[in-house]
Amino acid sequence: MTSAKRLIKGCVTRERAESLRGATVVITGCSTGIGEEMAYQYARLGAKILITARRENRLKEVVAKAKSLGAQEAHYVAGDMGKAEDCERTIQTAKEKFGRLDYLVLNHMGSSFKSLQQKFIEGTLTSWDQDPDVEYLVDFLNINLVSYVRLASLALPLLKESSGHIVAVSSAFGKMYWPNLSFYSCAKFGLDGFFSSLRVELMKAQQDVSVTLAVLGKIGTPKISEKLQDVPDGDTVLEGAALKGETALVIIRGGATRAREVYYPFYTWPMAKLSGLMPQFVDYLAVRVNLLPEG
Repeated sequence: MTSAKRLIKGCVTRERAESLRGATVVITGCSTGIGEEMAYQYARLGAKILITARRENRLKEVVAKAKSLGAQEAHYVAGDMGKAEDCERTIQTAKEKFGRLDYLVLNHMGSSFKSLQQKFIEGTLTSWDQDPDVEYLVDFLNINLVSYVRLASLALPLLKESSGHIVAVSSAFGKMYWPNLSFYSCAKFGLDGFFSSLRVELMKAQQDVSVTLAVLGKIGTPKISEKLQDVPDGDTVLEGAALKGETALVIIRGGATRAREVYYPFYTWPMAKLSGLMPQFVDYLAVRVNLLPEG
């Protein structure tokens, strides 16, 4: 059974699954990793996709492959989602190309995340009291939180017309705090706060737009796996990591079934619940357990 057929089988109803054929989808952060994989999976399901990232050459390659996999249409917008004008251009292009919008999948992270990610891999992350870099935090939040809010706000008129779907990709560290991840957790907790509030606001206004928060754990993307090869205990860090293809399917299925939240891999759900149920135990773990590779 193909991945696309497994997705259809896993949906609540066949009607919801079949609605992905011909559905119009905007996906951000599609030059690599989970975003690229989602573009291919939507393509296999016969959707019409518009993808974004900063690297135009990579976007051209992803669009070409998506068309070969069965996308009814595939377009791209090369831009930096940290810039308001590029967010506006993305949604306007979707309106011009499709005339409607069914899915907005927010997945981008930006260059500021890559530097944080590199520090994680090298084991050189520092606590806020050691390096209170407010300028970096402002830039990080602009790309990883504010731009998500901006894109969703711009897309809402179209999504209301189509009874569409918003999917925001987040992290277990947006549910559970951890030392040396203040920049990251700040943005991800913010995503939870905004999109959970937006969900109930839309429900209260009787607007049929679903909001799905995808809470992810460790994902074994090729880039991360390659970087960890030269890091002591790098293999240990990747233990329990999910494959990007499976992760992409879980996110797509969550949006298609209008799920409130999806958790992947399995351990992200108990991680998310611990902070609320056992905060003192989480404090204990945070102080005594090292999740970072040794630098």
